[in-house]
Amino acid sequence: MARTTNTKPARSVEARSGEQAPNPVWFKPVMFGFMLIGLIWIIVFYVSGSSAPIPSLGTWNILVGFGIMFVGFLMTTRWR
Repeated sequence: MARTTNTKPARSVEARSGEQAPNPVWFKPVMFGFMLIGLIWIIVFYVSGSSAPIPSLGTWNILVGFGIMFVGFLMTTRWR
């Protein structure tokens, strides 16, 4: 007597092509941290009268603050 075997395809654990894995736990705090640090950098620059955070940069401190914030905003495009 011939024995039949189960020929069902194995289930794949992989995500479907349209789905993406969720972000790691650290992603959101780092994203918001960059935005807040950039904002604080700019506020400190204005409040100190150009003598902080890095006096030798002068008004380039504004660009540094916006650059840090920009990194945080770029991270929002990857937030799921």
